[in-house]
Amino acid sequence: MLLSVASFGGIRMRRSYVIALLIAVGTVLWLASGFIGGLDAIADHPTIEEANSQVGRDDEDSEPTAVRARVMRAEPFSERVKIRGHTENKRTVELRAETVGRVVERPVERGSRVDAGDLVCRLATEDRQARIRQAEESVNQARIEHEGSLRLKDGGFQSETAIAQTRARLAAAEAQLEAAALDLERTFIRAPFDGVVELTLLEVGDYAQPATPCARIVDLDPMLLVGQVSEREVSRLSIGRPATGLLTSGETVGGLISFIGHQADTATRTYRVEVTVSNPDHRLLSGTTAEIDIVVGEVQAHRISPAVLVLDDEGLLGVRLVDADDRARFQRIVIVGNDPDGVWVTGLPPVATLITVGHQLVVDGQRVEAQVQSDEEANTRGGTR
Repeated sequence: MLLSVASFGGIRMRRSYVIALLIAVGTVLWLASGFIGGLDAIADHPTIEEANSQVGRDDEDSEPTAVRARVMRAEPFSERVKIRGHTENKRTVELRAETVGRVVERPVERGSRVDAGDLVCRLATEDRQARIRQAEESVNQARIEHEGSLRLKDGGFQSETAIAQTRARLAAAEAQLEAAALDLERTFIRAPFDGVVELTLLEVGDYAQPATPCARIVDLDPMLLVGQVSEREVSRLSIGRPATGLLTSGETVGGLISFIGHQADTATRTYRVEVTVSNPDHRLLSGTTAEIDIVVGEVQAHRISPAVLVLDDEGLLGVRLVDADDRARFQRIVIVGNDPDGVWVTGLPPVATLITVGHQLVVDGQRVEAQVQSDEEANTRGGTR
């Protein structure tokens, strides 16, 4: 009796497992049928290209789609490289003392213009004049002694060794005189080039040591326009090419490219470019923001409105044209520039009929009835000019 009950319980448990297994298999088959059906639906769905071809076949007997279009003609367009940069003075130096002494004169102030050789600071001469006179007397004495030795040599009363000694004393005296004169000259600190005094660092009464800075001089003529250009565009530039700079003040200046860096900045991977600009009246200030514009070539291009741009099924940019059979055709383009009136593009025929209204409603090969706009109508409706 106990065995029968146990057997009956085992049968009920196995039946539960079988039912659960059947439910699981049924669920998997149901999900798989939906997935397979979805794949069939995707496989049956035409691609954009197939849809376009089908449209071309289907609309043979249908009315063409009305669009507006405009005849576009290519124009010369200057390709440019534009760089965000700034003005920079060509040279900056700090004039430093080369000898010791008290400052007794500083005839310049900040902002003073100086020419090369102008006095900027003067140190006290102190006993330098006396040292020069002493050195001059030493030279005279050494010269007399040397000349006397030479006369004695002619009579056979002087050795070559003695003559060499007097010659050495004369050379030493002359060197001492030259050093004393140079030390006196160094009390006059002069501008090395034409420029502007940007900063004064010594006052009258200060005591200067060698290397003590006296003043800072900046060279403002010529001025540099400096910017960084990308790796892709640096190869399009060359030394001597004309360039213009638009300053934040609204002033436009022109010059020539004078330097192109040969080593990229390690952080930005860009190259330094310098444009030399004449600045004789010093009206241009160093450090002003400037937009540098460099013409690098000329191409035939069309100016169109950004509103007429479309993408093909590969995600490439283009426009829709009307071909000779009055059908819409996609044409890929390349944007080469822009201005307030639109974008400049290449890739179109020299003369092209561009769909300006309705380009989003037609596909390749679809018949269209184009109403060609005049320039005035295009401008009024926000067209491409």
